Amino acid sequence: MVERRKLMLLGASALAAPALARSAQAQEVTLRLHHFLPPVSNVHRHFLMPWAQKIQADSDGKLRVQIFPSMQLGGAPPQLFDQARDGVVDIIWTLPGNTPGRFPKIEVFELPFVADPRAKPNALACQEFYQTHLRDEFADVHPICVWAHDAGVVHANRPVHRLEDMRGLKLRFPSRQAGEALRALGAAPIGLPVPQVPEALSQRVIDGAVVPWEIVPSIRLQELVTHHTEILGTPTFYTATFILAMNKARYAAMPAELKAVLDANSGLAAAEMAAKPWDEQGPVVRAQVARRRQNTIFQLPPEEKQRWIEATRPVVQTWIAEARQKGFDGEALLAEARRLIDKHGA
Repeated sequence: MVERRKLMLLGASALAAPALARSAQAQEVTLRLHHFLPPVSNVHRHFLMPWAQKIQADSDGKLRVQIFPSMQLGGAPPQLFDQARDGVVDIIWTLPGNTPGRFPKIEVFELPFVADPRAKPNALACQEFYQTHLRDEFADVHPICVWAHDAGVVHANRPVHRLEDMRGLKLRFPSRQAGEALRALGAAPIGLPVPQVPEALSQRVIDGAVVPWEIVPSIRLQELVTHHTEILGTPTFYTATFILAMNKARYAAMPAELKAVLDANSGLAAAEMAAKPWDEQGPVVRAQVARRRQNTIFQLPPEEKQRWIEATRPVVQTWIAEARQKGFDGEALLAEARRLIDKHGA
């Protein structure tokens, strides 16, 4: 009888083993992350990949993030947000500015001469601002984090040393407010997703672009233009905002233990991690460009920067007026954005 009971227990264990294996396997989740930059880009290599690897490690391999760069899953960069909303993909990384005017509140960080020249203060300020002021703006998705980059630089095929040098210069801009700022400075702003910049420069559709140093190598900008104008100090000329967002239903369906891992790698922790490619890789790229004999880096003098600030003030006032028409207090949001940037920049 004893032997029989042992055999029965062994048989029950053998029957239960596949069920337990299936249960354990059911807890494993793979999420597809879609973005527009090539795999050689600093954001892909120094933020998205390490972030995905950390999530996998923190979950003991149960939660995996498979990254698809360069729009490999189809569509165009302006469609990324809707791909996450509609469940075409699980997670996206994109710029809200790719769909101008759709996310008006987050534009406060993209107004001229608001941002810090470093990414970390901008990123943390933007994420903290989201928690209080942007939940309604991104209610169609589950935001993992929002952030903004460091100082943008004017990269052009001719020198830009004074306000007058901007006149008629065809420059690619990343967001609606950056475009308005360029227009106020006398340039001819042209909106393009950043992957289209090399072809547009080669075909002389544009004369240059405003982007941070970090992005320069991934679009070979240092090979296509030779003049680079920095706007130093706080506040800097402009920044662009970003969002890492997930499909709401996909997030809701995840096991609680894996949600906890994702949540621990979201919010301010993720925003701080996202800032690193700009603050750490930007100076590396700048040094590489400075070593090129054919490239010239010019730093705008303080008195010239003040002329740019004065020229772009109407852009800020127009945004405040538009905010009033849309039913929110732009002036209060601007004051709060500046307060948070100062807080995290201290």
